[in-house]
Amino acid sequence: MSDTSRMLGDIRIDRVLESEEPEFPLFTFFPDATVEALAPHRSWMEPRFLEPGTDKIIATVQSYVVRTKHHTILIDTCVGNHKPRRFWPAWNMRESERYLKGLADIGVSVEQIDFVMCTHLHTDHVGWNTRLINGQWVPTFPNARYIFAKDEFAFWEELNKKGPKYSDGCINDSVLPVVNAGQADLVSSDFSLDDNLWIEPTPGHTLGHISIRLSSCGCDGILTGDVMHSPIQCTFPDWGAAGDGDKDLARQTRKKFLDRYAETDTRILTAHFPSPSAGFIRRAGETFKFVFEGET
Repeated sequence: MSDTSRMLGDIRIDRVLESEEPEFPLFTFFPDATVEALAPHRSWMEPRFLEPGTDKIIATVQSYVVRTKHHTILIDTCVGNHKPRRFWPAWNMRESERYLKGLADIGVSVEQIDFVMCTHLHTDHVGWNTRLINGQWVPTFPNARYIFAKDEFAFWEELNKKGPKYSDGCINDSVLPVVNAGQADLVSSDFSLDDNLWIEPTPGHTLGHISIRLSSCGCDGILTGDVMHSPIQCTFPDWGAAGDGDKDLARQTRKKFLDRYAETDTRILTAHFPSPSAGFIRRAGETFKFVFEGET
């Protein structure tokens, strides 16, 4: 299989990329970072994870398609097309066929998705929940149930009453149309879809942020969402992201996550790390490192 496809026991997992490119300037995105702390790590960060000269983080925006013996599940839905976004110009009013083509390339049509699960409700994780048809936002996946964490949805629903600026409009165009179509299920933090897939709460980046646990034939994996955005956060778990809603809680969650999965065989499937995006947590002295699949 390619680095966009892998097996976890009997589960097939495919990455569907919307983009992979230099994105946010590191020192803006990680306000806790310093030039001095980063300096010894540039040798492995550049150019794979950090663009030389610009110090922009190399990041993916992607979904995972998880095919179990029971269901076809789409995890997170990227930025989407035709959506006005002021927070990040590169995401504003995108018009690209790459995402839907990526689904088709792995043999999945929008009609074949049984469930859509969003780790949280930020712009780059909900965009393809809907698409614009005849001037209306309609669910992209007509036969799917969309699963949102109850606490996450409640937070954004209430905040959105103050105006769409707080979510950069994504609640109005990418979440509420799904709810209004009757396709949304709001679930608690102990939700389990079946014996292959269940929720693990990982709050901090957002109030109700979740990760998705997978298990099949003795093999385990977890889709992290935005617990981490770059491998450098394994080295510096205290480096919070600018977008963290509760920075202290996000740090605590990240440290617990790294400690829990370090030196285990649990495959870590990240949202934003560059290709192949998946690997394992290993200890490195008093901190950690991310070892990508096929590397040592």
